[in-house]
Amino acid sequence: MACLFMKNISVKKTFLYLCFSAAILVSCKKEIEKISDNFKDTVSSAETPAMEKDSIRKDSVVQKESVPPAMQENGFYNAFVLPKDKKLRDSVYAEFSKKYSEKERYAILALNRLDSKNRFNTDTLVVPAKIDTTLMSYSPFPMQLDVLSGVKKFVIFSYPIQAYGVYSNGSLVKWGPTSMGKKAAQTTRGLTFANWKKKLSISTVSSEWKLPYNFNIHNIGGIGWHQYDLPGYPASHSCLRLLMKDAQWLYSYADTWILNPGGATTKAKGTAVMVFGDYKWGGRKPWKKLLDDPNANNISVEEMTKLLQPNVEKMIREQDNREKVADSIKAAKAMAVPAQTEKPSEIPAN
Repeated sequence: MACLFMKNISVKKTFLYLCFSAAILVSCKKEIEKISDNFKDTVSSAETPAMEKDSIRKDSVVQKESVPPAMQENGFYNAFVLPKDKKLRDSVYAEFSKKYSEKERYAILALNRLDSKNRFNTDTLVVPAKIDTTLMSYSPFPMQLDVLSGVKKFVIFSYPIQAYGVYSNGSLVKWGPTSMGKKAAQTTRGLTFANWKKKLSISTVSSEWKLPYNFNIHNIGGIGWHQYDLPGYPASHSCLRLLMKDAQWLYSYADTWILNPGGATTKAKGTAVMVFGDYKWGGRKPWKKLLDDPNANNISVEEMTKLLQPNVEKMIREQDNREKVADSIKAAKAMAVPAQTEKPSEIPAN
């Protein structure tokens, strides 16, 4: 009996040992598989290019916040999504800078009503599938307006899409982004004319605000276009903010007023300028609608014609008057130049 009892104990010990060993082997196998999976993920992450790794896959359901944003491709315009985390944003913009040239980045930011200083002031960048650094391929303004065929120079600002357009004899020669008056200090609408200009003005609101290439269009109100921050929404104190290159271009393009002697009254008005429409405050930014419809911001020829037709006669009248005044001033200056007298010939000595 004792031997049989001892034999049963031995069998039980052996069975328990085998069970314990099997449990250890299963645990080790799971741990090895886990380590292997982690290693595969690390290698895959290291070998995947940044832009490819950032892309959103159709079969992915949940994205971790640590995963950099993606380029969502849907046609003519694509969405480049930016993460909330600042470090990730810096990393993503570094890749963005590698992907696009300086001129291409400038164009992309311009389409989003941003300058380089405010490049992170958005959660999504609207990026064209094909980059045109002149921006003309993406113009929301009609390329030709017959109603303006007799107007040599005209500048128009659209409040709804925060953009300006420049027409010469009815042909669109330039357009670009702007940041107009904020809700509490909106830019005056309607037809006006360019007045005086100054390469560097000081704001009447704050002496700390320097305004490069300022061109006044409302003298009493102190409203004009000039270079200043473009944060991606209407943010100014009534003025029309522009990118530096655009402010420089318009500074040279537009004509100033001509004052009577003494400067008290205006003898001739400058280039015709118009501000029109209303911005949808608190709504979706207009340029982001391009992701759904590439024509979402377009202003039709019919709409522009209806807007401009009542003002064309006045534009041409002021334009003709300025040309006459400018010609008379030139003629007066020419008459004021003393006639060159011939020097008497020297008499040879005898």
